Amino acid sequence: MTRRARGGTRQRRVARAALAVAAWALTSGCAPPERGADAGGSDIRARLQALADAPDPVRNRFANTAMLEAMRALPPRASEREELLFRLALAEQTMYAGELDEAIRLLNALRADLNRYQERAAPEDRAPPSFRWALLDFLAAAHLRRSEGEHCLSGAGPVACAVPVPPGAEHTRSDDARTAADLYREMLALDPEHLGARWLLNVAEMFTGRYPQGVERRFLIPPDAFRAEFDIRRFPEVAEAAGVATVGHVGGAVMDDFDGDGLMDLMATSWQLRDPVRYHRNRGDGTFEDLTGSAGLEGLWGGGNLVHADYDNDGDLDVFILRGGWLPDGHPNSLLRNRGDGTFEDVTAEAGLLDPAHPSQTAAWFDYDGDGWLDLFVGNETFEDEPHPSQLFRNLGDGRFVDVAPEVGAAVVGIVKGVAAGDYDDDGRPDLYVSRVRAPNVLLHNDGPSPGGGWSFSDRTREAGVGEPYDAFPVWFWDYDNDGRLDIYVAGYRTEYGDVAAEYLGLPHHSELPRLYRNNGDGRFEDVTTRVRLDRIQFAMGSNYGDLDNDGWLDLYLGTGDAYFQALMPNRAFRNDGGVRFQDVTTAGGFGLLQKGHGVSFGDLDHDGDQDIFQVMGGAYEGDLGRNVLFRNPGHGHRWISLELVGTRSNRSAIGARVWLEFEEGGARRSVHRMVSAGSSFGGSPLRLDVGLGEAEGEVRVRVRWPSGTEEVVEGLRPDAAYRLREGSGVAERLTRRTFTLGGGGR
Repeated sequence: MTRRARGGTRQRRVARAALAVAAWALTSGCAPPERGADAGGSDIRARLQALADAPDPVRNRFANTAMLEAMRALPPRASEREELLFRLALAEQTMYAGELDEAIRLLNALRADLNRYQERAAPEDRAPPSFRWALLDFLAAAHLRRSEGEHCLSGAGPVACAVPVPPGAEHTRSDDARTAADLYREMLALDPEHLGARWLLNVAEMFTGRYPQGVERRFLIPPDAFRAEFDIRRFPEVAEAAGVATVGHVGGAVMDDFDGDGLMDLMATSWQLRDPVRYHRNRGDGTFEDLTGSAGLEGLWGGGNLVHADYDNDGDLDVFILRGGWLPDGHPNSLLRNRGDGTFEDVTAEAGLLDPAHPSQTAAWFDYDGDGWLDLFVGNETFEDEPHPSQLFRNLGDGRFVDVAPEVGAAVVGIVKGVAAGDYDDDGRPDLYVSRVRAPNVLLHNDGPSPGGGWSFSDRTREAGVGEPYDAFPVWFWDYDNDGRLDIYVAGYRTEYGDVAAEYLGLPHHSELPRLYRNNGDGRFEDVTTRVRLDRIQFAMGSNYGDLDNDGWLDLYLGTGDAYFQALMPNRAFRNDGGVRFQDVTTAGGFGLLQKGHGVSFGDLDHDGDQDIFQVMGGAYEGDLGRNVLFRNPGHGHRWISLELVGTRSNRSAIGARVWLEFEEGGARRSVHRMVSAGSSFGGSPLRLDVGLGEAEGEVRVRVRWPSGTEEVVEGLRPDAAYRLREGSGVAERLTRRTFTLGGGGR
């Protein structure tokens, strides 16, 4: 592993050492706050309030204010060298708590004191060069992020943090960005080969407006490196105009019709335990109304992710919120039942989903036993000796669930980060693919009922050939090549910010790349990642797929980033070129935002036939805030059709249904294949199907294989129209939808 490729490891090691000193001092110098996780009772709001009121900063490295308060109360360190290390940790926590002015003051003072200390200390007692490097790195990051907060959370908005920053969106008050650039030059003077410093120097000068001419040739990442491989047209960012530009942290996103008026609403979480769950109702005029308070969501704070479905088959979409990811201890999840009147009620305890609490960030709704009721797989995370096995909750059909994971063979253990459900072998039963960090992923085949009356899943990972990557995160089933079989995409999750520069410069790196597994139709998959040109760094958490240009081929959008402040890397989008290759369209679409990207939803919010994109932005630390974004699809002149499926024998949401659309295009017969799902394990798209038809001619034939096993064919559907298909009816009901302009203004 070369220094050139890994730029960023050294200073992070020093930072971890400093933080370890702080944690040791905290636990030995004073008692940590009483942990609120033991608050009893079935009132989930009380439990969440207790966790928020008394966070344990030793167990929760993202409780930065609590850690900072405890550190400030500690006595001075025993030696000057130890005090310097402690002050570095204190400055880092100050930065992560969002007190950037104070962090910069502390780091500048530490820098001056370090110079004096080095002059008088014995050689064996001097701080190593890596300490000075980490100090400069933190100081540069604090200045860069202060400029980001001033211009990308307000000011010009998220476009001011795009790569590269477009003309007119440069940071008008650029002193912080200029200071950061000077500090990165100072770091490069110490280590000219450091790719992390080189990358962030280019970013800083993009902020100032001096890129590329203001970057020295030996450090420049040339503009051609960011050139898109296809002109997808720019997607205007309209979140503020639409009323959904809320500011928060890492969280999940769902786009769907929660109030039954035929319009796609938005729901978003933000994972810090004082962050609200946002519910934005679509007004039908291009704007949204924030109904968080009136919807009954007050007090249900936090949530790193959320998944939606009609679990009780009453016709209203419900929501399951996940909490505690990345932490060793569990936080309670929430099941929110949609009352059908624009409000939600928490039924977690009544449903049997409250205890025990585990750290979890991923879940999937699917009907594993085909009884017409949606079951729930929850992927839990095990970081320490106490295991937190994953759970499979069987829906009893009366509002209650029971965990059957141990008895059916689905209690996967590990740092589970993603799960997707899909029938990969077309035997009529949905299977599971589970992604993990620091371990192989797991493909669980649904073996169905046993002669004794039980149910079982079996691990088919090895024979299917889908265990990689060993550091993985979001995952989904999809049919990227429209051959009628479900393929698997799973993102890699290991990189350093210097690797971003390495890839743009064509240099080697050691990031974990994604995998695209093509279904061979015989129970095995072929790794086609390199062949289709997806072998690029996709350090993704939030993500999803959809059809950016309505050509009938599924594309993907990835939210990137890590918790540490220097992890600024552009979100990425790739266009599917006929199922043969994927083209990077990040800069053409205006998607390359540097702020941390999380939950992603594709869907037609304004009923003009193409899919818009909603994304939750923000990092994990308290001070790492982002502003949610909404990209309006500019349109590409292709045909489309929208299908709303309603199960009767199957689950009401029709999750797991397979749909084939056949039509004429260019004188040839063409087929497009879709599955009803919310898409990615870290993003919630509508359960209705908004399908691009390319240059379709004439009528569309639709074949549906319902989760119940029933197959139906409906003929004579017209492109550029919306329909409702009810299981067993054999007909398609034409729906009337009024179009409007998302975010207001002209198109």
